[in-house]
This record gives sequence, structure tokens and C-alpha cells, in this order.
Amino acid sequence: METSLHKHFSGLNDPRIKRNKKHLLLDIVILAIIAVLCGAESWNSIELFGKTKIGFLKSFLKLPNGIPSHDTINRVFSMLNPGKFEKLFAQWAASLKDKDIDLELIAIDGKTARGSKDTFHDRSPIHLVNAWAGHNGLVLGQCRSEGKSNEITTIPLLLEILDIEGCIVTIDAMGTQTKIAEAIVKGEGDYVLALKGNQKELREETESIFRVQQPASTHEVTEKGHGRIETRKCEVINDLGFLHGKEKWEGLSSIVRITTERVVRDKTEHEARYYISSLDTSADRFNQYIRMHWGVENSLHWTLDMTFGEDGQRKRNGMAAQNFALVNKIALNILKKDSSKGSLKSKRLRAGWDNKFLLKLITN
Repeated sequence: METSLHKHFSGLNDPRIKRNKKHLLLDIVILAIIAVLCGAESWNSIELFGKTKIGFLKSFLKLPNGIPSHDTINRVFSMLNPGKFEKLFAQWAASLKDKDIDLELIAIDGKTARGSKDTFHDRSPIHLVNAWAGHNGLVLGQCRSEGKSNEITTIPLLLEILDIEGCIVTIDAMGTQTKIAEAIVKGEGDYVLALKGNQKELREETESIFRVQQPASTHEVTEKGHGRIETRKCEVINDLGFLHGKEKWEGLSSIVRITTERVVRDKTEHEARYYISSLDTSADRFNQYIRMHWGVENSLHWTLDMTFGEDGQRKRNGMAAQNFALVNKIALNILKKDSSKGSLKSKRLRAGWDNKFLLKLITN
């Protein structure tokens, strides 16, 4: 029996020399994915899971020499080419998307895996740029960046491995670059990009236009929860005749202002945020899209830390940490696709205890 993981990850290239291949590469990779799915967070716990479940695992893994040791698993993930792994992951993740969802919003944002910091060798923790599908609730891709400041060179690489046709791509201010806007339009997608200090002139011009020009569309929404009341007013201007340099931005059609009033107990805060977009649509839709962007923080980054303990995982080899971050995301996608009741944590426990449930997760 083969799982869907066999089909999508069989294209991985084995980096080991021939005499060191006691265990099959695909066996090691799928063992790690399934172990993490069931709660493992270290090389040792992957080995322990394998030895505990070896009878069950042999129903779909070959395991010619039994379960590999934690040192072997560590060594393989330290040698495995992350770029190839990430491309295959993106293809696999795309196959999971719900075909009935017509319009997908892809939020792109970076996250630092703090546990990968190597103080002894004076190495900074790895920083990964992730793509999150808001409507599908899936991770679509990741690419490594040499620190947060280098996200602008990493985002185009991530866009290359994603299928963004017909999608809306939202990125924080770091990704507000003309080449990134061009790459999104070239990929037949649309963009909503935040404006901050890195595009100072464009930001100041946008602010000025909103002071003198009437918005084409306005929408306001109020939300209550967690002891606060938040009101978000969205205004959109589509007539960009007075916007200097607009021709530099491929497909630019709208500028957007979000004004937020947040009341927490007796304290009131106000904030204004600005965006540029290739979309020519209404304020209520922009309000929705911009709000959805933060799902990458709440539904992905927070979950990786709280459910998978990513920040606490001490994997100091950069390639191993990068590859293991991808294993976490594969496990997260598998759990997200399951429609049964229960939290992600409870599903991980159930997968470890119930072989039938685990088999259902990895064969769907």
C-alpha cells in the first residue's frame, strides 16, 4: 500500500553515497512526517515512534533494515536539498486545495524559527517566508530568507513555486516592491501591498490624495471580542490621475486606507494604514481581504508555535531546521484537511493512538 505522500515526494533526490544507504530515503521522510503528525518534535521521538509502531508502519513502508536511528534521521534531513523538498511540497499542497473555492487569498509573511539559533557557532536562527491560503486554510509554500531584511529577495523565489493564477496575494510592507508587483501580475494574480516607510514617497502621496479626494467606495465594520471593540473603516480611491509614479507599479488600480479605532476598557487607540492594489473593487471586499491577511499570523505562525512547538525545537543545522519546518507544515496541512471534530492537538493525539484514524489521514 502507498500513501499520497509516496506519490508526491518520490521525486526527492537522495544526497547519500551508495554505501551509506541502509534505509530508503522515502521511508525516512514519510516516517518523520507521520511521527510529527502524531506528536513527535525531535529526532529521538521520531525513532521512538517508529520502533513503537513498526508493525503498523510496515503496511506502507518497506523498512528493509528496520527503523533508522535518530542520528541517521538527523543526518538525512541535514543533507536533504531544501529547495527540491519545497518545490514538491508546493505541488502537493496545491493538490489539496478545494476546487469549489473560486477565489483564493494567499497571504505571504515571514517567521523566524527561534530554536534553530546556534550560539556556539554564532549562527542566527533561520527565517522562513511562508505562503498561507486563507480560504483553504492550508500552507502553500515556504522559502528560506537570510534574515527578515532579505525577504524582498526571497518573496519572488516563493512566488515562482506557487500557482497564483486567479489569486489575490497580500504582503506586508517589506514586499511592497515594483518587481514583486510585476511578478504577481505576470503570474496572473492580483496584489494588495501594504505601504510603510520603505516606500516613503508613495506613502506620503497616498496620504495626501486621501486628504483631498473623495473615496469611490467606503465600508465600515465593528467587531467585539477579547475585551475590546474594534471598528475598521475602509476607503478606496480608483481614480489615480494625481498619483505620481503610478506607472512604475504593474497593474496598479487602487489605493486603500484602513482607519482603525480600538477600544480596550477605557483606552482608545487610532491607527491609519495604507495599501496599493491591482484590484478595482469595493471597500467591503478590501476590508475582508486585508483582515484575512493576518490569518498567516493567527492560523499558521501561532499554530506552529503552540501546537507543534516550533520555536522550542533545537535543530541548529540550517538545512535540517529548514526541512523539519516543512515536515511540520506537511503535518499541519494533513490535519487541516481532516473534517472530523476536535482541535489540532487532540487530532495529533488521536492519530498516535488510533491506527485507523492515522491511516485515514495519510491516505485521503
